[in-house]
Formats: sequence, C-alpha cells, structure tokens
Amino acid sequence: MAKLFDWTDTIVALATPQGIGAIGVIRVSGEKAIIIVDTLFPSKNLLEQPSHTLHVGILKKGNEILDEVVIGLFKAPTSYTGENVVEISCHGSAFIQEKIIEALIEAGCRTAKAGEFTQRAFLHGKLDLTQAEAVADVIASNTKAGRNAALKNIRGGFSKELSVLREELIKFSALIELELDFSQEDVEFADRTQFIQLINQIQQTTLKLLHSFKLGNVVKNGVQVAIIGKPNAGKSTLLNALLNEDRAIVSEIAGTTRDTIEEVLNIDGILFRLIDTAGIRKSKGDKIEDIGIERSKLNAERADIIIHLHDITDDIQEDIDWLKPFASKTIAVCNKMDEWHEQNWQKGLSVEINTCNIHISAKQHEGIDDLKNELFTKAVGGEINTEDTLVTNTRHFEALQKLEQSLQDIQNGLHENIPSDLVALDIRQALHYLGEITGEVTTEDQLDFIFSKFCIGK
Repeated sequence: MAKLFDWTDTIVALATPQGIGAIGVIRVSGEKAIIIVDTLFPSKNLLEQPSHTLHVGILKKGNEILDEVVIGLFKAPTSYTGENVVEISCHGSAFIQEKIIEALIEAGCRTAKAGEFTQRAFLHGKLDLTQAEAVADVIASNTKAGRNAALKNIRGGFSKELSVLREELIKFSALIELELDFSQEDVEFADRTQFIQLINQIQQTTLKLLHSFKLGNVVKNGVQVAIIGKPNAGKSTLLNALLNEDRAIVSEIAGTTRDTIEEVLNIDGILFRLIDTAGIRKSKGDKIEDIGIERSKLNAERADIIIHLHDITDDIQEDIDWLKPFASKTIAVCNKMDEWHEQNWQKGLSVEINTCNIHISAKQHEGIDDLKNELFTKAVGGEINTEDTLVTNTRHFEALQKLEQSLQDIQNGLHENIPSDLVALDIRQALHYLGEITGEVTTEDQLDFIFSKFCIGK
C-alpha cells in the first residue's frame, strides 16, 4: 500500500458511522477526487462547477444506477485536507455505501487509512499537530467540558500559547548562533537580560500547562471512584441513589455484592466512573467473597477518589489501617442518618482518614447532592474555566516535561556563564520539544501512530 506521503493518490472512506441510517457520507480527497467522481456522475459536469457547491443527481457505474445523491465540492486549497475534496451524501444503506465505495476504488481511488484525511490536513498546513489531535478529541468527547476543551485546541488555543514564545526563542537562538561565527571577536549580539526574562516567561507558561494536565485528564478521561466500606454499609444503595436508578442489588444480607459493579455518572460535565465494591471485612472462609474483597482493595488503590462509606449506626469500628495511605483522595461519608437520633450524631463521627465528612441517607436520598458537589470539587478543585487552555494529551504532557527540563538547563547555564556554544545546544533542545508538540519537529512513524487512533473517515 502507498505511503501516506504519496500525494499523487486519491483516497476514499465512509465518513459516517457504519450501520443503517437516513444518510451516509462518503468522503474522497486527492488531486483527482473531482475527476474520479465526475466519471460516475452523469447528471452534471463537476469539473466546471465552483468550489463549495452542492449538486443533486444520479450516481452510476456504467449502466447500473448506484443511488440518487448530493455531491459537495471543495476545491484545493480551501478544503479540509487542502486537496480537492468531494463529499457524497447517499442513502444510509450499508449495501449502497459499499457499492459506491467499490465503484470509486475501481475508478482510481484507494481506501483511506485511519485518520488519513486529518493527517493530510496537517501535512498541507491546514492544522498544526495539536489541532489535528483535538479533532479526534472532539469526536470522542461525551461531555460538555470535554467538547469545549477540544474545540479550544482545534481553534489553536494550545499552540497559540507556544508559537509566540517559540518565535522569540528562535530569534535569540539565531543571535547566539551568530555570536559563534564571531567567536574570535568576543562580541555579544543577544541581550542576556532579555534572554533570561524570555526563558522565565516560557518556563511560567510551561509550568501552567503542565499543572493543567491533571484537570485536562479528568475532563477527557473522567474520574475513577471506588465506593469502599464494610458489608451492609449501604454501598449498593448509595450507587443506586447517585445514579437515581436501581442498578445494584440491595439486601440486608451481608456480602450480597461479591464482584465489582461499574457505572458512569455525569456531574456538571465531568464523568465519574463509579465502582461498587464488595464489602471489606475479616475473612469468613468464603473464597468467593475473599476474592471480591481483594478486588475491592485493588480498586481502591487504582481509583482517583475513594468514597469510604461508614454505617453511622454501627458501633463496631472497622479496620481501616490499609486505607490511611490514601487519605488525600478519600471522602469519608457517614450513611444511614435517617436511622440515627440527632443527639447521637457525634458518636458516629470517628472516621479519621479524612477531615471532610459528608452525612447522608442513601436510602432516603438525603445528602446525595452534597456528596456530588464534594466529588466534583475533589476532582476539579472548583469551576472549570473553558477559556483556559487544558493539556489533555499525554504526548503533549511528556514533551512539556522535557521542555521544562531543557529550560532549567538553559537557566543553569546562563547562571554559570557557560560558553555560548553550550547554551546554543540547550536552546536547540528546547526548540525541539516545543516543535514536537505542534508538529514542526516530527517523523513519519510518529505521525502514523498519532493518526492511526482516528476513525477511518476522518
């Protein structure tokens, strides 16, 4: 199969999901896209039509009518990929879509690889790499916060923060390199004071972006929440109350929940993946229950947040020593407040692993909103500002970490007055990591990996 850098070929793919629907959209991109589609569209000469126009007619392969379609024309360079693009809106029959794609392949197209349309947009300069990756994030987003963060990056929010600083760093780099050409003259073209200020500014921006990754990861991937507690503490009842539906089996029999139950809850645009675990207690010799308890402990270790549910009517305190290392991510919740007299409230507040105790009655749905607010606050730390740039991509985070180290090396070098040639090496390294993020520095293998995670028609 041709490499993605072969610009002479024309690609085709279904751009809408597989399955039966009202319509399907087939996308064609490449130098010969309009020519190829025109051979199957006798209703009108597409070669003579202006860009960004729609045309209704019959699509035919020889004498066989394939479908009545709407053709959308987008001529280079003002198209999504920067090439000639044709979008064919046909009826949503899987059979019809398959026949049209087969006819296009016979006419000279080849099947697109995953993400190849967006990769061509990147390589034609229509998007930088962060914007291209944000396209996949928009497609995958299932919350308002996730969508907004991805849309901001598509509009260049992330790369804009770096591009100006990168240009300034390139200017200083050029002046440093110029000094090397006149090393015998003992002259300085780059103002070291301004250079130090620039490095400090880039470092501040880098640290701000690095710190945003925790929230960005929450917005993009959601939060794992493990509900931990003794048998009959009300964990399954709490899960049902949070979801506002009867998802987990509830009974008075201790140990009813033997395995984990996972459900997703959307709180103000953040997805919380709730895990109802088996009750944790000393072994009773039941091997199945023991396995469930071990899984509960493992889920607690892996979770981003732990809800430690305490039965306030239970005078026997459970052994929670193993939870103490996770105190910073634990919310201690006292349940069954409806069964407890007001004068005895303080008696049950002996849970010491977290100073933030929430009082609820899962059975009566009391205090559930307070718990949801606490979950959101613990995950996000406050309101999500959709105008702020959030780093949501692990690749960007790792490149920013390397950039921050390079900036530190530059600062140390300037402080120690090391020779300009060594400073120049550190600057080149910093520029390399900046370029990695937006795609100015990359390799074909990296691009193949990044864009392979897209859907085929994008």
